[in-house]
Amino acid sequence: MLRLSILDLAPITQGSDAAAALRNTRDLARHAERLGFHRYWIAEHHNMPGIASAATAVVIGHVAAGTRTIRVGAGGIMLPNHAPLVIAEQFGTLESLFPGRIDLGLGRAPGTDPATARALRRTLASDPDEFPQDVLELMAYFAPQDGQHVRAVPGAGLTVPLYILGSSCFGAQVAAALGLPFAFASHFAPAQMMEALQTYRSNFRPSAQLAQPYSILGVNVVAAATDEEARFLATSGRQSFANLRRGMPTTLPPPSREFEKDVVPFGSVPLEKATSIAMVGSAATVLDGFRSFIALTAPDELMVVSHIYDHAARVRSFEIVAEVGSIQSRNYTQSNSTMNP
Repeated sequence: MLRLSILDLAPITQGSDAAAALRNTRDLARHAERLGFHRYWIAEHHNMPGIASAATAVVIGHVAAGTRTIRVGAGGIMLPNHAPLVIAEQFGTLESLFPGRIDLGLGRAPGTDPATARALRRTLASDPDEFPQDVLELMAYFAPQDGQHVRAVPGAGLTVPLYILGSSCFGAQVAAALGLPFAFASHFAPAQMMEALQTYRSNFRPSAQLAQPYSILGVNVVAAATDEEARFLATSGRQSFANLRRGMPTTLPPPSREFEKDVVPFGSVPLEKATSIAMVGSAATVLDGFRSFIALTAPDELMVVSHIYDHAARVRSFEIVAEVGSIQSRNYTQSNSTMNP
């Protein structure tokens, strides 16, 4: 059975504020739980006027407190921004409050612009290339050794599953070497996706957490009753992304007819030239996109992102995704379906 999960950036829409965004995030998580999504991840971004999830661990606690069974976690924590001990304590606290439900995805990008990254990092010498060592340090806090002087309390001795995030082969190499699940950011940077998957799968070393490779792939999905409606809804995300690329990040704008021409069907652009993996349309269109993408990549899990201005339309989009996922899973067999990363 193919797992479906959600990645949320707690979008702040034009004319609204962070408080409303965080209420919508919690409400969407409740719907996700009802719909059978496997996990609900929150992404760390900073100095972004349209994203309310900067204090990622706090938002995870907010979501976990409003749900009962769905896994909740970080997709991810940008580890170079933080001391590993602090992250171990934060997620040890979350695991203590919500036992058996907390995930910790780790990335090495800052999740922001260079000036903000300098303001965030614990020392001026912080280096994203030290990411593997930071991960090992973090792992040591959860599994303390005899005689270890510095301990994470809470954290030491707790089981908090780790995931490596990436948009290149570097993250794939780290995940493979450490025997951890690998989540690839194909929802915004698919160029190296196939190479990264091959690197990860061919170099994977079993670990105490994971016996076989486990891959999660990000996909943008905007689903609605018709292809036309979905393309219109998708223009909010297109506008927001265009503004970000111009160095002018904004709150999530309402949909605009002027941007509909930028919404292209999945597969119409060669993978090596695509800037994102996106399925936009009715249930039938999204299902066709899922089938093509899964046949190409054979993931264990899809992490769905949806940038939609209207909250009710966003909830409806995920309802359609859940329906599509149920249909797709009937014909999809995982070689590692007995695992539970």
